[in-house]
Amino acid sequence: MNHVIVNAGVIWAIFTSVLIATAPVHAQGSAAASPTRDANGVTAPEAYRIGPEDMLLISVWKNEALTRQVPVRPDGKISLPLLNDVQAGGLTALELRDILTRKFAEFMPNPEVSVIVSDIRSFKVSVIGEVVRPGRYELKSRTTVLDALALAGGFSQYATRSRIVVLRPDGGAAMKRIPFNYNKVPGDQENFYLSSGDIVVVP
Repeated sequence: MNHVIVNAGVIWAIFTSVLIATAPVHAQGSAAASPTRDANGVTAPEAYRIGPEDMLLISVWKNEALTRQVPVRPDGKISLPLLNDVQAGGLTALELRDILTRKFAEFMPNPEVSVIVSDIRSFKVSVIGEVVRPGRYELKSRTTVLDALALAGGFSQYATRSRIVVLRPDGGAAMKRIPFNYNKVPGDQENFYLSSGDIVVVP
């Protein structure tokens, strides 16, 4: 399949600091709470989680020797002076900052650490089946199911629009199936943001 790099017109400003990205179908919170929605009425994404191939800028205030840009390895770890290997994959920028602060505190008093995701490279989704341009798409911004279908050129003449399925990694080899009925958007079917690793299947 084709590999397409998509440069979105608007990159999340928060991506350069604490970053917001990959969204679940429903927002986190109590069952009674209403999900947060953006200006378009789409369920807002949760905090972006770092993935393999992302580039991170780790800064330690007043310590240039420890300030550097590092890639996230395929195993989800980064390598830093003093600390060696540190798990970064699956964490938010804030979570990783807190972990690094605690670890650096073993070597210096009151370290002030910042973590910036400087380049998003792990946010990838696939669109397969009855679309014009099936392929794997490397994304730089929030992308809904409808956005992904548009990137893939729309439907072929044989597409069954009411039976689209989003396959989402659910730990290990398991895949969560999320039905998506294009014919009911907007309406009964809610458009939602995709997560990295999602596969949109159009039968």
